[in-house]
Amino acid sequence: MTTREAAQSLLEQLAGPTAVLRDDQWTAIEALVVQRRQALVVQRTGWGKSAVYFIAAKLLREQGHGATVIVSPLLALMRNQVAAAERAGVRAATINSGNVTEWDEIHQRVTNGDLDVLLVSPERLNNPDFRDNVLPALAADAGLVVVDEAHCVSDWGHDFRPDYRRIRTLIAELGSDVPVLATTATANDRVVSDVAAQLGVGRADNVPGGGRDTLVLRGGLDRESLRLSVVQAGGGAQRMAWLAEHLDSLPNSGIVYTLTVAQANDVAALLRERGHEVAAYTGSTDAAEREQLEADLLNNRIKALIATSALGMGFDKPDLGFVVHLGAPSSPIAYYQQVGRAGRSTASAEVVLLPGREDQDVWRYFASVAFPSEAMVRNVIGALDLERPQSTPALEPMVDLSRTRLEMVLKVLDVDGAVRRVKAGWIATGEPWEYDEARYRKLDEARRREQQAMLEYQSTDECRMTFLRRQLDDPELSDGERCGRCDNCAGAHFSPAVDEGTAALTQKRLMRPGVQITPRKQWPSGLSKLGVALSGRIADGPAEGRSIGRLTDLGWGPRLRRLLDEPDGNVPPDIVAAAVKVLASWDWADRPTAVLALDADTHPILISSLSRELARIGRLTDLGVLRYAPGRRPVTATNSAYRVAALADSWVPPDLSAIAASDGPVLLVDDLTDTGWTLTMAARVVRQAGAPVVLPFVLAATG
Repeated sequence: MTTREAAQSLLEQLAGPTAVLRDDQWTAIEALVVQRRQALVVQRTGWGKSAVYFIAAKLLREQGHGATVIVSPLLALMRNQVAAAERAGVRAATINSGNVTEWDEIHQRVTNGDLDVLLVSPERLNNPDFRDNVLPALAADAGLVVVDEAHCVSDWGHDFRPDYRRIRTLIAELGSDVPVLATTATANDRVVSDVAAQLGVGRADNVPGGGRDTLVLRGGLDRESLRLSVVQAGGGAQRMAWLAEHLDSLPNSGIVYTLTVAQANDVAALLRERGHEVAAYTGSTDAAEREQLEADLLNNRIKALIATSALGMGFDKPDLGFVVHLGAPSSPIAYYQQVGRAGRSTASAEVVLLPGREDQDVWRYFASVAFPSEAMVRNVIGALDLERPQSTPALEPMVDLSRTRLEMVLKVLDVDGAVRRVKAGWIATGEPWEYDEARYRKLDEARRREQQAMLEYQSTDECRMTFLRRQLDDPELSDGERCGRCDNCAGAHFSPAVDEGTAALTQKRLMRPGVQITPRKQWPSGLSKLGVALSGRIADGPAEGRSIGRLTDLGWGPRLRRLLDEPDGNVPPDIVAAAVKVLASWDWADRPTAVLALDADTHPILISSLSRELARIGRLTDLGVLRYAPGRRPVTATNSAYRVAALADSWVPPDLSAIAASDGPVLLVDDLTDTGWTLTMAARVVRQAGAPVVLPFVLAATG
């Protein structure tokens, strides 16, 4: 049997007896297995990239080579791929955060040579134990290294992950004859060049900086099954009503994407109330629950998952009938990647974008937490010791960065060689480090161009598939090409109109005010280093609170954003009415007897007037305003420990006698909560003045 015949046989085990190995797939397999070359494959979703590397892995193993290492970004991708490998007789295992109890056994199987394929998350590559004890053996004896979803390597890509850049260290330590395969479906010219530079693959004659021994396979990106539509249905209530009316008419089962976790949960709840079988799937969903939800969608037990981008790369349901976006992603490249989940083995699949005015606000928020300034990064390096490791929580009070941003900075610095992760935390290496300001500036400019392109996609009258393919620099795109399927080519597939009754009911549901505010439970670590004697559990903070809504809500979000953007003034009647509804439905153990407004930098009149109205309507004692102390400076820190330290001693203690006379819980009123630390620290002041319970109430929450 020839190598190609063996590859065909394996493909039939993977995909069924009617599957036929295409010439372009064989070209990639031949390069890896026969010629032992490097390869960069940029092909659309559904092309068969996973078949290439599983077949190559099995063939290389049969030739006596070591196990294949596949770096995969998502648990969903790993689970699907392990199942696919088993169908072809490939012994595969995965190391990820969801199977911690199996790690030792899997490490031993690697050592014993009992695995054909090991799938690892990029984060595992720099786990000290894995990096020092398992990875060297893999690098020395690997049959093939696969970097799946390789656009994650590039900070020009739509899903940059610092951990992915560690892969270049693994590749640098491979033997000279170990083939490397990098694959992605979503990479334009800039991303392809950057991936080539980061991984050391793709340096071929047709890639800038070329070399001789790398195969580059870059195919067309047209998806003949996708029917692209943009439906301008109006505001949040109209778009939700449209979705509720049309969901059952969309083919098979599918995915509804939202831009935030809060939106995913709210939309899922609303659709369930309307009788639809749906569930929310986000980055906050427990790993075991995610697996069950994926199985429910794969087996058509639910109509749709209402998901954030957490459900994306690698989720493989060949007959997925539709993808709907309730809000536009900030990049056409990211959008193409997500809609690529649909129609992989069906003749037709519906792809619908329902854009909203608030989308750009969400884009701006995520842009605001991008890579920090050079001064902040150098603070991180300066806080580290050359020999004594420090954990991320220990570093937090020493640098003004949130936990998420601090972890990202540490990962980038680790890749750049300025810091190193060890078992007990992080240490500095003492190596020089340069802040690539020009690169970050260009990255920001590129992000802005992509956002503008996403707005143009919504309004263009040209073929929508052609528009997306151009954004990805599709090498097979011809001038003036039209897909013949999208709403601009074939006419509108859907009317934006919704039944007035349905819209009214949806509006009423969305405008039902009231969002729970969970109080902080634990003081941030390291406060003593900042001169604040607080640690452990918070014993004197606020109780559970409420807000009218979130800034990202489809219902109250636009009204609250508009209110907080307006000049300061007395509270409007509709806001008072919403506040009263929230308070009336609040299931507190003891009704508040007094109300106290927090001093505010931007809306003091708004908050004090709201507090007075609540006192009047609820017959509560009006305690006035908890005033800022003289000389107090506005809090600008993002890091929790820094915020707590800055908030200490920020207020003039309130009148003890007035609080004592109220003899009950105090309602504490503010305009906005984000981290929750302002409410926590202010509540301590009120508790110390004699209030038995403090109940926070704010107009809006950011999350």
